[in-house]
Amino acid sequence: MASTDDEPNKPSAIYDSSPSEPLLSKPYPSPSIEENQNDLIESEQNNYPQITFNYGPRHFQDLPFMFLFILFVLSTFAFGIFSVAHRNPNSSNVSSFVYDSNTSSCVKESLTSPHPEFYQILTFPSFSNYASSSHLWRDLTWTLVITFVLSVPFVLGLLWLLRHYAKQIVYVSLPFFVVIPIFFNVFWFVACTVSSSCSGAFPLAYRILVLVFIFLIIAIIVWIIVANWHRIGLTVDIIEVASYALARNLGLFGVLPCLTLGLLAYFVPIVVFLVFALHNGKIEPHVSKGSTEGYSCVWKQDSWVPAYYTLAIVTMLWSAAVMVEAQVYVISGTIAQWYFSKDDSTRKRSIRSSLRNAFGPSFGTVCFSGLIIAAVRVVRASVDSARREDAPTGIMNLMLRCCVNALLSAVDFVNKFTINFVAITGEGYCSGAKMTYELLKRNLLSPVFVETVSTRILGGIIFVLSAVYAIVVCAILKAASNLGVDSYLVAVLAWVLLIVVLGFFVHVLENVIDTVYVCYAIDRDRGEVFKQDVHEVYVHLPISRDSRPSLATRTPFV
Repeated sequence: MASTDDEPNKPSAIYDSSPSEPLLSKPYPSPSIEENQNDLIESEQNNYPQITFNYGPRHFQDLPFMFLFILFVLSTFAFGIFSVAHRNPNSSNVSSFVYDSNTSSCVKESLTSPHPEFYQILTFPSFSNYASSSHLWRDLTWTLVITFVLSVPFVLGLLWLLRHYAKQIVYVSLPFFVVIPIFFNVFWFVACTVSSSCSGAFPLAYRILVLVFIFLIIAIIVWIIVANWHRIGLTVDIIEVASYALARNLGLFGVLPCLTLGLLAYFVPIVVFLVFALHNGKIEPHVSKGSTEGYSCVWKQDSWVPAYYTLAIVTMLWSAAVMVEAQVYVISGTIAQWYFSKDDSTRKRSIRSSLRNAFGPSFGTVCFSGLIIAAVRVVRASVDSARREDAPTGIMNLMLRCCVNALLSAVDFVNKFTINFVAITGEGYCSGAKMTYELLKRNLLSPVFVETVSTRILGGIIFVLSAVYAIVVCAILKAASNLGVDSYLVAVLAWVLLIVVLGFFVHVLENVIDTVYVCYAIDRDRGEVFKQDVHEVYVHLPISRDSRPSLATRTPFV
């Protein structure tokens, strides 16, 4: 490892203006210029402090957002408990109330005979229907359970393959990116043509139109692969490095799912509160033309119920975003501790310290980041919803949507690397965003390259693996069960479950790639090399989106 301590005249945290370097370290000045610029160098060193992993105690950051989040949570639970305690037990029996002209109110009708609904409740479905559906539920349950159990070795096996045979996995999977969609496209067309019910409901002209449309999408996929062929080699190396880093921190696979399960457990009482909130109100008389006396009894909710629904939904969205950002924080903090270790050993209790920082001193920053992410998702969903509606379109609306999407993408991009940086340094959100921008401003498009190409390849790999698994499951069900057409439904659900689990693995691996990139940027900024193999790969990142990665333009910074 080379350090700037042996080169006192070289400022370690000042960016270089050379276009051949992704992150900028100032070149060696000539002696005459060096004597005249000592004061400038000292001031620039003060403006750009050296960045490293903060192992010591961290200060609490962004406390107002932490207090605001806690206030939202406490208010949601407090009003939820109130809704349970003050629910009206008659909310589901409005039909049994009648208007009493003597008291000018609704009273419960005395029943002389059971209502017809009573007999309907006692009427059970026929045994034949139950027997026919029991096989479907039994096979579906066992298939999903087996798929979930097998997903664990699938994830570990895929991680091992990407660590040792990333190049072979990627290049073997690339043809299947095209072959599998073609297979499914032809299969559904032939199956629908053979089936009389499907062909009758779906005319031949429409089937051909859908067939051609899907083939056009496949052609676009082929074009994307060919256009990015020169980047695949570098992406393979980046995936291999990230897989090795993740393999050195396998404890993340135990902690991150537990955090997700904790979020689901946290959502359960809120959902219960929302259900009970609907039962808060009273039965009141209402003028009705259909009633003989001119009045009928209707259910009227309390006025605070819609406001509570808004509060609870906002709290759930914010909580989900906070948990996602907390998981990114834990991943970044753990991988950064491995990266900045002197040897290749994993630092003890690295995951525990990352959890303590995420839900301790940096919890306000995590809440701030989660609030931004939640707001971006809500605004983007609103823009997409407005686009789908039959609202009048024009050049101004189109320009406004483009500007909003560009702004949201920029905020999302800055937030993405800010949380990685905050997990390393313990800075607040605003200062962390500024320092991250200063660190990456001369290489802003290289992370875009890392993100887009690696994400597409990893997504394609898990699609191929889950599709192959679904085909195998469908074949086994066809041979060993009597489900018939329902076997396709079971296979599709198994495919969805497996792709969700593998998608979670890809999400973790993508965050590892981003964290390693930020650590590499800090290394370049300080003039150090903590992981030589990482520098040998990331040094070949292109300067811009359109430039091709070159193995000769730059050398690792040693």
